[in-house]
Amino acid sequence: MTDSTLESCPLYHSRAILQIGDTVPDFVARTTQGELTFSTLRGHWVMLFSHPADFTPVCTSEFIALAKAAPQFQAMNCALVGLSVDSLPSHLAWVDAIRERFGVSIPFPIVEDPSMSIARAYGMLDITAQSSVTVRAVYVIDPEGVVQAITWYPPTVGRSVKELVRLLTALQRVAEDDVLTPEGWQPGDDVMSPAAQTQDAVAAAGPAWFMSVQTGKSV
Repeated sequence: MTDSTLESCPLYHSRAILQIGDTVPDFVARTTQGELTFSTLRGHWVMLFSHPADFTPVCTSEFIALAKAAPQFQAMNCALVGLSVDSLPSHLAWVDAIRERFGVSIPFPIVEDPSMSIARAYGMLDITAQSSVTVRAVYVIDPEGVVQAITWYPPTVGRSVKELVRLLTALQRVAEDDVLTPEGWQPGDDVMSPAAQTQDAVAAAGPAWFMSVQTGKSV
């Protein structure tokens, strides 16, 4: 593990977490698929997700679901990267146990972070836990390395892979055009126009200027 880049990040020395719009700090780490320099994933969307611990029920259910959805994420030009403070031997044993017990291979890398340097720099540590563990955090990062969405879940509640797919689809949709996605938006639904910002634009848009649907502007 190389920590020099992480230590230069202001977030490393505080309890602050990354925010939407921040450029993610780079790191080099060992993973279940070899050494990873995180910045080599630039040019792709990335979903970096942390989990509290290997060999735990909720984490196992999440990783099985993510593994099954991996082809869908790949088709969306999105790399999946897992992380916890567990060691590489623990990750490898867990991956092997999932394959043996459930017949599911984990096709994405899982980063080891026993020094907690990455978790600290990204703000993933659960400061309420009695031991040092990462929360169920997800950072959706665009091809330029900028955070576009963040979700945090407690250790007791599993994340929805279907919702992560929907979130990524929505982020990619609004990145393409100057549009918004309304509540409950699903791929194929109509999108919305940003609210009018001038009197002329308000007049042109009519009474519904603050909630204008672009019919047919769907994916």
